[in-house]
Amino acid sequence: MNILEERKLQVYRKGADLFQLDCNKQSTAGSVSQRACVFCGSRVVLYPIADALHVVHGPLGCAAYTWDIRGALSSGPQLHRLSFSTGLREMDVIQGGEKKLAKALCQLIDRHQPKAAFVYSTCIVGVIGDDVEAVCRQVADLKGIPVLPVHSEGFRGTKRDGYRAACEALLKLVGTGSTEGISPVSVNILGDFNLAGEVWIIRDYFEKMGVEVVATITGDGRIGDIRRAHGAALNLVQCSGSMMHLAKELREKRGIPFKRVSYFGIEDMAQALYDTAGFFAEQSPGIVERTAALVSGELATIMPQIAQYRRKLEGRKAAVYVGGAFKAFSLVRALRQLGMDTVMVGSQTGLKEDYEELRQLCDEGTIIVDDSNPLELSSFLQEKEVDLFIGGVKERPIAYKLGVGFCDHNHERKEPLAGFTGMLNFAREVYNTVASPVWKLTPRGQKRERSWS
Repeated sequence: MNILEERKLQVYRKGADLFQLDCNKQSTAGSVSQRACVFCGSRVVLYPIADALHVVHGPLGCAAYTWDIRGALSSGPQLHRLSFSTGLREMDVIQGGEKKLAKALCQLIDRHQPKAAFVYSTCIVGVIGDDVEAVCRQVADLKGIPVLPVHSEGFRGTKRDGYRAACEALLKLVGTGSTEGISPVSVNILGDFNLAGEVWIIRDYFEKMGVEVVATITGDGRIGDIRRAHGAALNLVQCSGSMMHLAKELREKRGIPFKRVSYFGIEDMAQALYDTAGFFAEQSPGIVERTAALVSGELATIMPQIAQYRRKLEGRKAAVYVGGAFKAFSLVRALRQLGMDTVMVGSQTGLKEDYEELRQLCDEGTIIVDDSNPLELSSFLQEKEVDLFIGGVKERPIAYKLGVGFCDHNHERKEPLAGFTGMLNFAREVYNTVASPVWKLTPRGQKRERSWS
């Protein structure tokens, strides 16, 4: 396949050349990037805050595109699952949409009584110049709750810029609540969005270790918890792409240290717990021993089943293309735990240091790609003859059209994949997908079936 000239430095084959990968830049025109816009980036980060009102100031299409976009569960309020829009149209573009926004906010706040409101600016708002900040201040004074503008105009940059806009909005909340009663052995969970209830699994591990979880930002999030998040002793950053700005700002302004962790895969999940226990070893005697016992117990439960799946998956090939590179690290390690080879890996928003770590982690010949597109991905899957493609909703049709098994590891999934239990779920899903008899009916599957037998 002929890769666009402007994209050639965004594709690297390990072992073929000196490592050089261009990244963290605007998508190439005409490439049909798999990325989403700035607005979508901010929306997916803030969406799981369940007791807040989320209002999209823009056309109806923007709100429809991001309606219930994550499989983020709530243990209480369900307000986040409703999608509200000011529905800007031609006359609003001419006359401005500020009055319409103020009226909508007042009506929605009166009806739903949220703890706070987030107002997302879309492309058209940036064009017509509505003063969203002024409207938010006015409504906040009138209604007595935080009304937070999110500067997420889609043309401002990449999806990563949307993450930053979301973090800036959150920073206005953190520090406005009381920290009374918070344990010195406490953490905030940053960057877990409670897909299929995953944050509940992680919270349970920490409770067994004796660690208080002050706030989950943003999965199953609550405005009250976020307002007092500055009282935690440590921030644990799972999705570093979306939450690293928040973690760095809290370290600089509030003195809260952070650790990058992952809750996916046996190796990374155990390391996250051990790193947390090590941080609190002096304040909480016995926490290291409790953590070791917890990990040992979980492994004793799942490893016999994992071993069975590994025997059946040994030597199969996988390709990974996800939003954030940090997620890719864990996937490569988890697939290796199952005996599978990762022959292609990439992300939409990775940084140079992320890709350097991927290069070290991957085997010779692995294709590493930044901000890819459907044609490139299709070509790589066929070249490497993969058995499994792991990605999100936009990658699923690519796999199925090629007769390749697919596992959803994006934010729409309904199966928890975090924690030790999640690793078992992942192994089961990978096996059921790769070994499904449906692939025997495809031309490609018939050829591969003969080679497996």
